[in-house]
Amino acid sequence: MSQSFDRAAEDLGNSIHLEHVNVRVPDQRLAMLFYAAGLGLTRDPIMMPGDRNMWINVGRSQFHLPTGDPQVLRGTTGLVIAGREALVRRLGDVHERLKDTRFSYAEQNDYVEATCPWGNRVRVHEPDPARFGPINLGIPYVEFDVPVGTADGIVEFYRRMIEVPAHVERNGNDPVACVTVGCDQELLFRETERPQPEFDNHHVAIYLVNFSGPYRKLRERNLVSQEDNQYQYRFKDIVDLDSGRLLFTIEHEVRSVTHPMYLRPLINRNPTINNNNYGAGHEFEPWGLEPHSYDTGARPVRM
Repeated sequence: MSQSFDRAAEDLGNSIHLEHVNVRVPDQRLAMLFYAAGLGLTRDPIMMPGDRNMWINVGRSQFHLPTGDPQVLRGTTGLVIAGREALVRRLGDVHERLKDTRFSYAEQNDYVEATCPWGNRVRVHEPDPARFGPINLGIPYVEFDVPVGTADGIVEFYRRMIEVPAHVERNGNDPVACVTVGCDQELLFRETERPQPEFDNHHVAIYLVNFSGPYRKLRERNLVSQEDNQYQYRFKDIVDLDSGRLLFTIEHEVRSVTHPMYLRPLINRNPTINNNNYGAGHEFEPWGLEPHSYDTGARPVRM
């Protein structure tokens, strides 16, 4: 007897990858201490080798950290990094060198929360197929703090303008707009009454299959904020499609799948390896899906 599958469970919609989160940092050395030495991530060895920008690999995604006045994402970036005990030890090792900054970290029940030297928050989870699918190292979500009463409008914006699956979760006190932007990757917009700082032009990058369709719809509403090149454009404002009311602002770097850097192979080191315990063949972090996991038949439950 043939097995029945829910084929719609594998539909991603128009956005197929959340590629990077970009925030400026004023000091590349301190950024290296937090992202590489503390979190255990890898500086990209191919791109941006100087001191004016740094790309940090996180599985198949990245942080982009150009030098400049600090930018702080209005929310939290979710990470999956295996090895909680080693992570906490690494963060403790850099604490003294980051003591005069906004750096902090704390263990919670199911994640470790850490704050970069300039206030950017990350929430680090262990791999969990029930929540994050096959991600063993990566960025499964970016969560933004948005004003009360905006979640439903945000969902409609992404559904109709960007052509991606989106829904509102109402399990807790704060509604959350959940927007699919890649395989097991989401943008989350959590309603809160807390006042938010002014937008400082940080951005996220996504890849679209239907690149021109959303562009035309954004242009019709004067929402395209920047024309970068043949493969890339940007928009910032998420608006109510009926009233035109501004709901939230976050710059989106929108790329086509013909972009020259689409799914460029990224190197991810094994952060537990050092000069005292080095073993040939163990230098790189294993972040792929275990072969037997394909046949479980269970679809991960998204956040």
